[in-house]
Formats: sequence, C-alpha cells, structure tokens
Amino acid sequence: QVHVVESGGGLVQAGGPLRLSCATSGSIFSINAMGWYRQAPGKQREMVARITSGGNTNYADSVKGRFTISRDNGKNTVYLQTNSLKPEDTAVYYCNADGYTNTAILRPFSSWGQGTQVTVSS
Repeated sequence: QVHVVESGGGLVQAGGPLRLSCATSGSIFSINAMGWYRQAPGKQREMVARITSGGNTNYADSVKGRFTISRDNGKNTVYLQTNSLKPEDTAVYYCNADGYTNTAILRPFSSWGQGTQVTVSS
C-alpha cells in the first residue's frame, strides 16, 4: 500500500507565495510521475502540474509562469512552489503518485492524498 500526504496549505493574501509538499511512503518500487491537482467548490478536479521521474514537467495554462513543480526522487517527494497567488487559485490541492509497488510481483499503483486547503484572500 502506498500513502500520500500533502502539507503546506493555508491562508495567504493575493500576490503571496506558498509552498506545498507531498510525501509518499509504503511499498514503493518506483514512482513514474507525481502531480498536483486542485478542486474548487462546485468545480471539477483539474491538473495543476505534473512531473515525471526524468524531470519532464507540464502545467495548466492558468498557472504557467507562477507555479513550479519539483521533486526529490531519493525521497519520493514532490513540491509545488506557488507564486503570485490569485483568489481563483483557492481550492483543495491534491497530490497524486503513479508507479509500481515493491512486492513480490510488481504491481502498478496510483495513489491520492487527502488534500490540503489553499485559500487566497483578495
């Protein structure tokens, strides 16, 4: 079983920064990709940023130039540096990890965290 835990959310004024962290633990053989998603009230969950084990990244158009995703492969941890936050960035931010479990037979997994609330005041 693979556990994913987000941290770093909170209340911030518009224009401010916030750094989110996502740690994984459990029977992990390898992680192929990790990503951040968000869901605002009344809206569908959307991809914010994603990074592969090789360091390839992609971002939602709405956050390009403001958010930066990075990862520490040795710690199976991913970060999201958010800058120039806007009220429309307010949402619950979820972390996702895809990979293979470290069991007798490698099995693919895709695990989600419980989410961390980010609230941007105007």
